[in-house]
Amino acid sequence: MIRVILFGSGNVAFQLAKAFMQAKNIELIQRYRRDRINDDLFDSSIPKTKYLNELKKADVYIIAISDDHIANFSEQLKFKEGLVVHTSGSVSMNQLKCTAHKGVFYPLQTFSKDKMMDFTSIPFCLETEFSKDMTLLKTLANTISNHVYEINSSQRVKLHIAAVFANNFSNHMFKTAKDICDNNHISFDLLGPLIFNTANNLKFLDPKETQTGPAKRNDQKIIQKHLHQLKGDQKELYALISKSIINSYQKD
Repeated sequence: MIRVILFGSGNVAFQLAKAFMQAKNIELIQRYRRDRINDDLFDSSIPKTKYLNELKKADVYIIAISDDHIANFSEQLKFKEGLVVHTSGSVSMNQLKCTAHKGVFYPLQTFSKDKMMDFTSIPFCLETEFSKDMTLLKTLANTISNHVYEINSSQRVKLHIAAVFANNFSNHMFKTAKDICDNNHISFDLLGPLIFNTANNLKFLDPKETQTGPAKRNDQKIIQKHLHQLKGDQKELYALISKSIINSYQKD
């Protein structure tokens, strides 16, 4: 049984707590929170404390807090036994300032408290200082996920950048598309099948092979027609993305 203590009360901490409580061979023995924010959303059976000197002894201590606070918070952890890990995609393992062994336990997914998460499909990217700790962290990750990888800090920051393009930027494109629909009294639902088909194609084809549209063809007549219909940020965004697509395929 792997004994775990969880630090944090945000989306990642919330979803990890639920996954650990449902998993075999994991005992979530304590949760640390600095305040009572979101306390009512967590399983009330999880012992909690707001005092670091009341922490129990665990095998793995998981810091699931905002990136900016990881270094300073970890420096307050004075114990020397156990493995301390953070869940960030963009913070180096060396930013952990604790005296215990260090590592990273990064779930590559976007989280909210509003829906159930299927952790079995979520990739976990792991890093540790020592091979013994990697064995422990892999055992922990494999208990809740079917996709576990060793990724170092340099790789992870690049992976996080790729994730921003794949998730955050694409969602902004969906938001922009919805704004255009809303402003012209068109149901955004009309784009649903197109969006789902685009994402589904990635299961079978390389993204470069699935690119279509006027920019892929360098169809300046259509591009200029569209730009004429747009204003402000939408016009600038359309022009910038179109240029990027054109440049990408002109290299071939």
